[in-house]
Amino acid sequence: MHLREEGLQRLPNGEIFDKALDERRVILTFDLDFGEVAALARGRKVSVILFRLHNTRTPHVIERLSTVLADSTNALEHGAVVVVEEARHRIRFLPIGQEDEGRE
Repeated sequence: MHLREEGLQRLPNGEIFDKALDERRVILTFDLDFGEVAALARGRKVSVILFRLHNTRTPHVIERLSTVLADSTNALEHGAVVVVEEARHRIRFLPIGQEDEGRE
């Protein structure tokens, strides 16, 4: 679900976070602020997939997302920030500072 589909594209980040928490959703974003929002959430766990890609074309994003989901589903279910780059992704469990797991 894209926020635009609900007419909520201008919703502040904190409210997007709260909405994702209430609806048990994972936030997919290019906005670096969400990693910090999740890290400072004081035990409220909303998983975030943060894309840091040079190629932002939809087919490439979907390809990278499918790789990440195949490898990170368990982490996302328990609360994590997954940073997706061109050739790798990194998983940081929430709250930040718990066991981290890097992926190549």
